[in-house]
Amino acid sequence: MKTPTIDPVLIYQSKSGGIELKGDFQKDTLWASQAQIADIFGVERSVVTKHVRNILSDKELDGRSVCAKFAHTAEDGKTYQVQCYNLDVILAVGYRTNSARAIQFRQWATKTLRHHIVEGYTINKKRLAGNYDNFLQAVESVKKLLPSGGQVKAEDALELVKMFASTWFSLDAYDRSALPKSGATTKRVKLAGGDLEIALRELKHELIAKKEATELFGNERQAGGVTGIVGNVFQSFGGKDLYPTVEEKAAHLLYFIVKNHPFTDGNKRSGAFAFVWFLRKAGLLDTARLTPSALTALTLFVAESNPKDKDRMIGLVLMLLNK
Repeated sequence: MKTPTIDPVLIYQSKSGGIELKGDFQKDTLWASQAQIADIFGVERSVVTKHVRNILSDKELDGRSVCAKFAHTAEDGKTYQVQCYNLDVILAVGYRTNSARAIQFRQWATKTLRHHIVEGYTINKKRLAGNYDNFLQAVESVKKLLPSGGQVKAEDALELVKMFASTWFSLDAYDRSALPKSGATTKRVKLAGGDLEIALRELKHELIAKKEATELFGNERQAGGVTGIVGNVFQSFGGKDLYPTVEEKAAHLLYFIVKNHPFTDGNKRSGAFAFVWFLRKAGLLDTARLTPSALTALTLFVAESNPKDKDRMIGLVLMLLNK
C-alpha cells in the first residue's frame, strides 16, 4: 500500500534555523524522527532514545498512538521506513531534556501556555476563518472561568490542555448551554463519610512518612466536616439522589472539598485524592487521561474559579468524565 503524502510544516525555530516536521492535520498532530527531535533540542540522538524509552515505559504516553513509520528516501536513493513520534512525544522530550535549546523551547512553551491561560485562548485565525467572530464571542464567555492567579505551572497546564483537547476547545463546549449537566453512569456506589475519613487519614500518614506533609495536614476545622460534604453529595429526596450519576457525585466531591475548605491545611490535595479515590471505587478512573499533573492543574483550576461559576466548573469536570 502506498504511504500517504504528508506535507512538511515548521514547528519550532531557534537562532540556528527551523526544523521541518511532518504534519498530519487529519489527526491534528506533527511527526518527527528521533534524529529530528535531537536536532530540535540540540542533543545527541542517544539522549532522545533514552527519554522516549522512559516516556513509553512509564506509560506517560501510549506507544500505539504516538508512534508511526513513514517512508524516507535517503541520499543513496533508497526508501526506508523511519520510526517517527508525534507532537506529544516531542513536547514530553522537550520538558525532560537538559540543553540550551531545550531551555529555549521551554521558555517559548511557557510563554505560549501562559498566554493561553491568562487570555483564555490561543488563536489560529486561518483554521478558524469561517467562524472567527463566533469564536471570539465564545472566548469572552470562557475567560471568566479561568484562574486570575498564576499558580498553574506551564507543564501542568499542558496536561490539562491535552486532556480537554477534543472537547473543551470546540465552539459548542464554550457555549453555556452546551456544558453537560449530568453524567452517564447511574450505578449505585455506596459511600459513607467514615469511609472517606479513613482513606484521608491513611493519605495523611503516607504523606508524613514521605515528609511531604506535617501533622497540620488534613485536620478538620470542625468535626464532621468531611462527613457533611459526603452527606451533601449523596443526599436524596423522595427516593431520588440529588446528584444521580457517579460523574456528578465525583465532580461535586472534588468541588466541595476544594472550595469549602473543611481542613486547616491540605484542602486541594485532599479534594484531588477524594476525587480519584471515588472514581477508582466506582470503576471509572482513567489513569491514561487523568495523569498526576493533569489532576494537579484541574484541582487548581477549581480552586481558583469564581464561586458564582460553580455550575460551569462542574460542567467542565463532567465534560472530562463523560468523554
